[in-house]
Amino acid sequence: MIRLDKYIADAAGLTRSEAGKAIRSGAVAVDGTVLRKPERKIDEAAAAVSLNGMPCVWRRFRYYLLDKPAGLITASRDRTRETVLDLFPPEIRKTDIAPVGRLDKDTSGLLLLTNDGEFAHRVISPKYEVPKVYRAAVEHPLEPEDPERFRSGLVLADGTACLPAELEILDACECLVTVREGKYHQVRRMLASVGKPVLTLRRLSVGPLRVEPGPGAGRWRELTEEELCMMFKLLGMEK
Repeated sequence: MIRLDKYIADAAGLTRSEAGKAIRSGAVAVDGTVLRKPERKIDEAAAAVSLNGMPCVWRRFRYYLLDKPAGLITASRDRTRETVLDLFPPEIRKTDIAPVGRLDKDTSGLLLLTNDGEFAHRVISPKYEVPKVYRAAVEHPLEPEDPERFRSGLVLADGTACLPAELEILDACECLVTVREGKYHQVRRMLASVGKPVLTLRRLSVGPLRVEPGPGAGRWRELTEEELCMMFKLLGMEK
């Protein structure tokens, strides 16, 4: 059960006071009956709610895909620096979405945001082996033995052991790297460990989800039902 004003605020992107005002004005109906008390509790899963005569559907969880620009930090809030959440309007930020994992400040590309904690945990956890693909431009030419080094599982300078990963050489100084875990600055550190410092890094995909080609930095959208079904299947989640 949920308060009617919270239902309307979350579903319509309103503040609680705006939702309360709409309810008291008679703009909200539940199962065909106008309700004027914001504190009234309703069954969010079963009630048919309308606002100004239009269906108003409440969703517990939200899932967004962002093409993160370089230069923003991956955090929900920061006192002095702009974060990825600053790209979203207030009505979405107030649904308590948070980044799924991290892309460092200088890395661009696909970043998921959600308020579904179990979904986020499974995307990040090595247990579920969700592939994340990055395109990297490196300072020094790649060598034929580099893919095998990645397949064997690298050990970083500080002793951190990485799971086997994939490296595909695209050009002398460009490659695709696929990892199934999310250690701190992992792709940059892996490439540095084989003498290939990263110049630019962009995440292209997470599981079946991909950023669209072409200019798109800062662009965001909700995941489609088809995309969610594919992700839930990959993560072993029943929805």
